[in-house]
Amino acid sequence: MLRPGHPRLLLLPDVLERIKRSIEQDRTAQTYRDALVRSGQRILAEPPVERILVGPRLLAMSRKALERVYTLALLFTLDGDQRWAERAVQEMRAAAAFSDWNPSHFLDVAEMSHALAIGYDWLFDALSEDDRATIKTALVEKGLRPAEQAYRQKAWWAENAFNWNNVCNGGIATAALAVADEAPVLARFLLVRAITGLPKALASYAPDGAWAEGPGYWSYATRYTVLALAALESALGTDFGLSTLPGLAETGVFRLQSTGPTGLFFNFADAGERSGDEPSLFWLARRYDNPLLAWGAREAAAGRSSAGDLLWYDSRGSKDELARVGLDAWYKGAHLAFFRSAWVDPKALYAGFKGGDNKANHSHLDLGTFVFDALGQRWALDLGPDDYDLPAYFGGRRWTYYRLRTEGHNTLTFDGQSQDPRAAAPIVAFRSASAGGFAIADLTAAYAPSGARRVRRGIALIDGRSRLLVQDEVEASRPVDVVWAMHTKAVVAANGDRAALVQGGVNLEARLMSPTGARFAVEPVAIPPPQRPAPGVRKLVVRLPEKVVTARIVVLLTPLPAGPAATVARGLPRVVPLDRWAKDGPAR
Repeated sequence: MLRPGHPRLLLLPDVLERIKRSIEQDRTAQTYRDALVRSGQRILAEPPVERILVGPRLLAMSRKALERVYTLALLFTLDGDQRWAERAVQEMRAAAAFSDWNPSHFLDVAEMSHALAIGYDWLFDALSEDDRATIKTALVEKGLRPAEQAYRQKAWWAENAFNWNNVCNGGIATAALAVADEAPVLARFLLVRAITGLPKALASYAPDGAWAEGPGYWSYATRYTVLALAALESALGTDFGLSTLPGLAETGVFRLQSTGPTGLFFNFADAGERSGDEPSLFWLARRYDNPLLAWGAREAAAGRSSAGDLLWYDSRGSKDELARVGLDAWYKGAHLAFFRSAWVDPKALYAGFKGGDNKANHSHLDLGTFVFDALGQRWALDLGPDDYDLPAYFGGRRWTYYRLRTEGHNTLTFDGQSQDPRAAAPIVAFRSASAGGFAIADLTAAYAPSGARRVRRGIALIDGRSRLLVQDEVEASRPVDVVWAMHTKAVVAANGDRAALVQGGVNLEARLMSPTGARFAVEPVAIPPPQRPAPGVRKLVVRLPEKVVTARIVVLLTPLPAGPAATVARGLPRVVPLDRWAKDGPAR
């Protein structure tokens, strides 16, 4: 089945011709090529990678080598300039000379193997016999042999449900295909293991394409999913049906839904808020014939394109195709909901809402959290991850860090305690209509150790999608101190049941509609070292006058016209119990 000769990974002759035609005929593709040239020129002046670990990881060096090899090898393939090939060889020989590729943190091996596999395959005819031997030997001895040992020792990542599986199996499968004719027995063993292991992670896209590790790890996992599927198809003529698994055809839209009109992610779990270049969307657009994803890929690549964007470039699609997506989305598998007032208006309202599962990989104790964009600003934000090299960040001290604890998110705390790390919070109701949409999550399990009998949170865009309503209903077996919280970079002035937020020259009003006697307060976010600080972030909180057994907390967030004298012209809606939202709507 193996395609003879090289290249056999991704960049087949018809793909190369398609890229060249796009550069000749399409202005956007031309800008990608120009950006690639600038990147290549920068790389020419930089020294090659060194074996420098950051914490327990060589990953930064693996990724640097990967970005450089893709850039230089594609440039050489496009224009034949020997400078690109010579610098790529220099990079690969430097990596090949490392004592190892840090198999104790196997992502490092997988990504470095990916880098050298692409360089070996795409530049094969330009390599000297000595260079070929050096690179192939490194691939086998520092990439494929450690992978063989890991598989035989039943490495945990080989059949894991999340990103390590996609990356390690995808990177190793690609490297095995690069040398499959020269190391057939080893390559066959590795490919069988990778192809049988990948479905365990691909199942996490089901049923609807969401990714429970958050949008940042969606990007990481999906790039390697796409790599594996594309490499199998190009080298063997089949991906063994992997691309037909449930959720993959829909997952590109999840990436679009996860990004607000500010360009920021709803960055739950260990995800940063900055969205970025996403070439996998181009591949997904082609594989599943979805031009909308090609439009989304071009939007993501604007001003920050990479080699992958040229490799899979697709000129189809426009913002007009967003009409068939709708303004709201419910992802049942990951317990997520998204609402917006418009798709392409940078000042639109946007709310990302998470039920979720605290047991998911990279999760925080954040069930019920939300983010909120309006008027071109992010008003309710997620602080994202902390430094992975903090002591036991992925171990016994994980829940001691502010960004990961419940108090570090836009949700409730009971008696100052974090949520149960074993809890899940399904979204139990969802509705989308032209005038607005809502979702309700059952948070009971999250607070059961603190005495909760029933806790639910509803999020709704109301009044023609012009305001956000956040409503919590609490029943407990004993009196508990309930605190509502929202992190923001806005300047906040709280006055009783009102709070005025100012940011970027625009305004937001928060109104506390229930319960009587509760008041807004503003608290600093002072995170002690060695954790990363959060400069400019403060926390708008609702504190109840006393401990409660039952409570309904209702907060209305209203974006206001620009100017310091902005006021709310509309009256307040009447509060409707969550049980009646489905029948009567969230506000009347």
